[in-house]
Amino acid sequence: MPHIDARVMILVGRGRYEDPWHDHAATSYRVALVLSDLGLAVEVRSVFVGAFEDLDSCDLLVVNSGRGRVDPAFDGDDAHWAATHEALQAFAAAGRPVLGLHQAANTFADSPYWEEILGGRWIPGQSMHPPADNAVFDIVAAHPVVDGLGPLEAFDERYSYLHVLPGSQPLVTQSHDGIDHPVVWVNASGPYRAVYDALGHGGAAFDSPSRRRLLAREALWLLGADEDIIRSI
Repeated sequence: MPHIDARVMILVGRGRYEDPWHDHAATSYRVALVLSDLGLAVEVRSVFVGAFEDLDSCDLLVVNSGRGRVDPAFDGDDAHWAATHEALQAFAAAGRPVLGLHQAANTFADSPYWEEILGGRWIPGQSMHPPADNAVFDIVAAHPVVDGLGPLEAFDERYSYLHVLPGSQPLVTQSHDGIDHPVVWVNASGPYRAVYDALGHGGAAFDSPSRRRLLAREALWLLGADEDIIRSI
């Protein structure tokens, strides 16, 4: 694999951004292994207010957190987190790259910016997924992230009925109820440079070589690597 000189920060769900159905620490560890193999300097942090204070020190922000609980006595109310979301918006609005993984579509519900940064989101009462299984995902666009990637398979959840903003470009879909649902997309609308990747419910998803290749390619593309290098993964 190529070695890229860049710093990555992985934000792991905690408190209002964790839940009992996802082991964000375990999946973040698997993500860190893939990105470290690229030569990237990877730092893993829990999502707390102070974690956002030095975003400018990283070259790629990876968000691996969920909807969590609203518990002001534990980690503050929405007003307590407002400056945090402003900092994240400033980072993304400056064109700095953001990679949202799996439950990132269902995190930061208190942010007025996150849906536009990510290019879509999970809609409570509409979005869903069938039980995790050995799933096949379809590549539906020409893009360095997926060109020549070949069959994409993983034991994973298949997110369905996500809300995808018009400016997002779907790269990968999965079929459920006779409908093709986008599960990986690029958002390059306005000032943003983001990728959302719905794969990665649990550690088993990262046992798939094609899933790990997809993750590596997403990171490289977001960091501006040469397209030939991305396609070589």
